Amino acid sequence: MEAEKITLADGSTASLATTHALTDKSMPSTKVVPISVKKPVVFFIGGAADQKKYYTEGPNGNINYARNLFTNRITKAQISESKYIVITKGYDDAKGEDDIKEHFISHIPSKESPIYIIGHSLGGWNGAHLSRLLSEQGYKIKILVTLDPVGKGILVWLGSDIYMKEPSPVAEQWINVLAKPERPDDSDGVAKMGERWVIKNGPTFNKSANRNHAAADGLFIDRIFDNKSACDLVFDSFIENIAP
Repeated sequence: MEAEKITLADGSTASLATTHALTDKSMPSTKVVPISVKKPVVFFIGGAADQKKYYTEGPNGNINYARNLFTNRITKAQISESKYIVITKGYDDAKGEDDIKEHFISHIPSKESPIYIIGHSLGGWNGAHLSRLLSEQGYKIKILVTLDPVGKGILVWLGSDIYMKEPSPVAEQWINVLAKPERPDDSDGVAKMGERWVIKNGPTFNKSANRNHAAADGLFIDRIFDNKSACDLVFDSFIENIAP
């Protein structure tokens, strides 16, 4: 550091100390520390003939009705779209490493993001597998919801892009809702042919509902615990994880 000489008003001189610039060029460059994005991600996964045609049927968009019930609640709560992500996919998008990277992982901001998976029919079967696959890669599955999951039948294995073994889900909470209607309809016949995954052990909440298989929205809002539905439980957790 060198002293600079200045002349005062009376003619005398004084020394003025000079300083380095605020950024010392001799110091290492400043490192940018990335900020982890924790916004919740909600995946709705439809079954056969849901998001695309399945043989001669569909697309019917049954899971869209469940998604709309959820997103309407978000709208009423006046939550900014910048604070969360909601994605709708088909069951076949949730099988295979490349498909999972493209359709799911690419939408997750970081491994700190709380993830919610709501799967219906074959989407419940593949969605349950997805919960484990994402967990094994370090992602946090807050809640898995399986709405009348189907996938145990050999015939459906041959004609559908699903995993040929029973899922072993990983989630902080697992909610399973089995369709058990008093008046079965054609969709229940299809579910019977594909063979429902009747789960005895594992879920945090394991309930049946007087709903037909196709009624993904009805299964999602049927009361299952403490006068709350799967939709309520997911929404409550979702709100808790929304950043201020």
